[in-house]
Amino acid sequence: MTVSARNFPGIVLSAIVAAVLVLFIAYPLGTVLVESFVIRGPMTLERMSVVTTNALDAMPPLERAATMDRWVTTATEAETVDATAAAFELAGIPVTWDRKAAYSDQSVRVAAAVSALSTDERVGFDEAYPIAHVALHKRVALAFKVKDALGPAGFDELRLGSETRFGLDNYLEVTRDSQLRTAAFNSLKLAFCAMLSTVSLAFALAYGVNFGGVRWPGVTRAVLLTPLVAPPVLIATATVMLFGRRGLATYTFLDQWLGMIDAEKSNIYGFAGVLIAQTLAFMPAAFIVFDNVMRKHNGNLDEASANLGARHAQTFSRVTVPMAWPAIKRAVVLVFILSLTDFGNPMLLGHDMPVLAELIYDQITAFQNTPLAAAICVWLLVPSLLIYLMLESVGRRKRYASTGAGGRRSELALPLGWRVALSGLTTTVALVILAIYVTMALGAVVRVWGVDWSFTLGYFTATGVDVGLAGTGYGSSERGLGLVWSSVSLAVIAAPIGGLLGIVVGYVIERLRPPGANVIFFIALAPAIVPGIIFGIGYIIAFNLPFGIKALALTGTSAILVLNILFSNLFVGVLAARAALQGLDPAIEEAAEGLGAGLVSRFARVILPMLRPALLLGTLYVFIDGLTTLSSVIFLVSGNHKLASVAIFNHATSGEFGYAGAKSLLLLVLALSAMALVWLLDNPANNRARSFGRRLQSLTERLRAVLARPEKA
Repeated sequence: MTVSARNFPGIVLSAIVAAVLVLFIAYPLGTVLVESFVIRGPMTLERMSVVTTNALDAMPPLERAATMDRWVTTATEAETVDATAAAFELAGIPVTWDRKAAYSDQSVRVAAAVSALSTDERVGFDEAYPIAHVALHKRVALAFKVKDALGPAGFDELRLGSETRFGLDNYLEVTRDSQLRTAAFNSLKLAFCAMLSTVSLAFALAYGVNFGGVRWPGVTRAVLLTPLVAPPVLIATATVMLFGRRGLATYTFLDQWLGMIDAEKSNIYGFAGVLIAQTLAFMPAAFIVFDNVMRKHNGNLDEASANLGARHAQTFSRVTVPMAWPAIKRAVVLVFILSLTDFGNPMLLGHDMPVLAELIYDQITAFQNTPLAAAICVWLLVPSLLIYLMLESVGRRKRYASTGAGGRRSELALPLGWRVALSGLTTTVALVILAIYVTMALGAVVRVWGVDWSFTLGYFTATGVDVGLAGTGYGSSERGLGLVWSSVSLAVIAAPIGGLLGIVVGYVIERLRPPGANVIFFIALAPAIVPGIIFGIGYIIAFNLPFGIKALALTGTSAILVLNILFSNLFVGVLAARAALQGLDPAIEEAAEGLGAGLVSRFARVILPMLRPALLLGTLYVFIDGLTTLSSVIFLVSGNHKLASVAIFNHATSGEFGYAGAKSLLLLVLALSAMALVWLLDNPANNRARSFGRRLQSLTERLRAVLARPEKA
């Protein structure tokens, strides 16, 4: 791109956009990959020997000899045994005695092994033994003796005896550790089963809604998509409240009233419960994929198939399903990734069934072992990538588009049996979703779920309800609804910035088209591809000590929450802006430029008003995700900055269903209110935008007419 006064502002804007995306998207994701190769732990014996020798060389020769002689001669029996074994290893001599035996027995064996050494082996042993003894037992004392000579870094390295290096140990740990192997097997099994159940269910529901299988498709579609704006663990929480050990169905009705089961033994916990919760939780995402494709299905294909004598089942299997193959591939990969990286549902319902995502959560929150957590995150991407490549290789040379009018439903009615089956399935799923919200609403207004059914509104107050640990003050900071307003405040900050930035990024990619525009687009789209748990860990690693500068650290602040929410959902605004810009005539902007408008003026007064629907969509998506997100921000919250979605998860895991229900309902109301507000703003905005566009188009035509006139003599 040639630099000139005309395109210089565009170059500057493109550079700023690229730098921002690299800093807040590419950099955190890159740090996860780098961190996965970092190994922090005790030094190897060889490395410890080298570090000890260098420290000893910093002492005067006479002092060094006297100090080492004193340390060696005063060694205890256990220290002598350990140092001898280490010296054997350093000298390349095999240890022939049992290292697990008592030190008194080992001491006898050590003396015999040393006496049996050859002359050359004895020379190597005599050189290695003092170093081994100091490295194992006197390393700290040596570090303080030569502290000034070593410097701060060398002092800490010798004193702690630990090192940081790069290697594949964290990746290999998944195959070595039995718990990680079990968790990996459970994760893969659950992901495959959830993929099959969710994709099948979503396909059937989308087929029923778009092919005449249900009576009120619009209402049904809205009900099926409602879980998208609900907290992620709401379904699992409601499942526990209905079918857990103190569940309304299992304990109150089947156990206490009817005596048919023992709720302690017969409940929803385990693999089946997690699978059911994941199927219901991920169904809306897969449903959207199929719904978008089936809305555009050309009914002429079905009618042509029927004219050729095909029965409805044959049309379904040979026309409908093959035409939906691209959507099936996307839904399979989407659900598989969602299941692999889901830790909320397994933690609430899995109990003794560990999964990798849950162990990632433990490694971060309990052990602060970010390298192992990062390696597990990378492992989670491998099976998803393999499935994607495998599915892409199937039918990649086929075309899945039809000529003629798309989006028209076939005039052929579904067979009665199909209508009954699809209507029954859709009604059942819709009723289950409604039952989940009714359960959460009921839990928010009863005193103790499963024990005391008396009515209360205490869960909606700051003081809460005086049951369980409420009187102790334990966890009281999370019980009030103040966290909901904290979530709203952060979402309100992130949403408009995210919506506007998405428009700017889309404008840079689609209109300015700088070198590397495709790379910019890929970086902006990366959070949509990478699971949220990885993006959250990336922010921990990247901004705990960014670029080694402590003053730039963002962990524990509200800023890191806002940035994570903003950039993890930026892709929606970018996609919406690109789609809108592709439908706008560039001549409009050219006319404004011809009238003297600069880049900023053109964007603010021409482009932005016409992209208001895309701006509202991006803003709404960031806002709703800011209220309900869990997988990213659960690692970023702190004692001073908490979010309602994380508090709901904590309430659910501790059995405080009243608090979880109250916060969930309030978040749902706020999300639906935001959607209604955007809908109200969008309708008149579209009319104004069209009117504005017509005026600019008219101005452009007049300008072209003026420029086309011949100059007067």
